[in-house]
Amino acid sequence: MIREQEQLWQQRITEWQASGLSGMAYCKQQSLTYCRFVYWRKKLASLTAPEGAAPFGFARVAPVSRLEATDGLTLSLPGGASITGLQAGNIELLGAILRQL
Repeated sequence: MIREQEQLWQQRITEWQASGLSGMAYCKQQSLTYCRFVYWRKKLASLTAPEGAAPFGFARVAPVSRLEATDGLTLSLPGGASITGLQAGNIELLGAILRQL
């Protein structure tokens, strides 16, 4: 029964993505409860996320002075760690570092 619900909601989520509608508009059009839609969208996303994938969320962004901006990008991580001096020439290094986190 649970597997059938997962398949049904996966089909609905796939149809929603193809529709180009907002989640709310799709639910209204299909006579679905929006909170149920959100629940299943998150549940199915967590079931299909690659192992070690970071959860969805927001990152704090703060402006820097012009002097700091010339030194390249600084990435501040939770816990106080930071990576500085990132520029276009070493951006691939940033990708490699983030994949390890």
